Amino acid sequence: MALDNVSDAKFSRKAMKAEMLDPETELRLAYAWRDERDEAALHRLITAYMRLAISMASKFRRYGAPMNDLIQEASLGLMKAAEKFDPDRGVRFSTYAVWWIKASIQDHVMRNWSMVRTGSTSSQKSLFFNMRRVQARLEREAMQRGEELDQHQLLQRISSEIGVSMNDAEMMHGRLSGSDFSLNATQSTEDEGREWIDALEDDGAQAEHIVEHSHDTKQLRDWLLDAMGALNERERFIVRERKLLEQPRTLESLGDELGLSKERIRQLEAAAFQKMRKSLESQGEEVHAFLA
Repeated sequence: MALDNVSDAKFSRKAMKAEMLDPETELRLAYAWRDERDEAALHRLITAYMRLAISMASKFRRYGAPMNDLIQEASLGLMKAAEKFDPDRGVRFSTYAVWWIKASIQDHVMRNWSMVRTGSTSSQKSLFFNMRRVQARLEREAMQRGEELDQHQLLQRISSEIGVSMNDAEMMHGRLSGSDFSLNATQSTEDEGREWIDALEDDGAQAEHIVEHSHDTKQLRDWLLDAMGALNERERFIVRERKLLEQPRTLESLGDELGLSKERIRQLEAAAFQKMRKSLESQGEEVHAFLA
């Protein structure tokens, strides 16, 4: 039920004029949708409770999200509720839908509150939507008692009141107290000042690392070629077929081609590796330092 290109006021007025469903009609529509996938019943059920979705969306306007977006999310939660609702459980659809509508709106608000997400666990959600209200009440009550709370004491009481850890309360306080900072802002007031984004380290490979890796790869390739030179033609063939192909050949297939048993191929392979190891060791400490 997309709300694009529909003004909030017009949509809201239309929703408020929708019919009020009695329990029997609501139950009948819910059964028709669940058992027969009757889309007309679904549409009537959702339309009747769109006023509930809009009413709940309006309560989240203080978080800065456009009302149109909040209504959109509320309607998505309402449709999710209709999809999941089981009329056999004996509860009203409106009671069940409230949870889905609220969850959908809260997720949207938290996703869009900041470029740095505020989190999505139940404790983080509870903090996000209740922290300022609880803080204001605690500060007001302390003032009435003539008590002065420092930030640590206030956060301790907030965490106890909401039922979350002190660490979660401190983290959420920091996030809600700050604001998004543009990485495209200049570091100084000068016209040619660098942007903050220029100071971020590039996660990509640095030039010196690329050169070093290229050098090491060439060095290792040269050593292996020298070691392969210590092998006879048959041993080089076995090593190449067993270790240097994308899909190495089996001992059995090599045995069939060379007219040898699998065990003999394995022995020749082991002997070839032993020769290569001695050749590499003859390079001295440089090889050991490289392979360490």
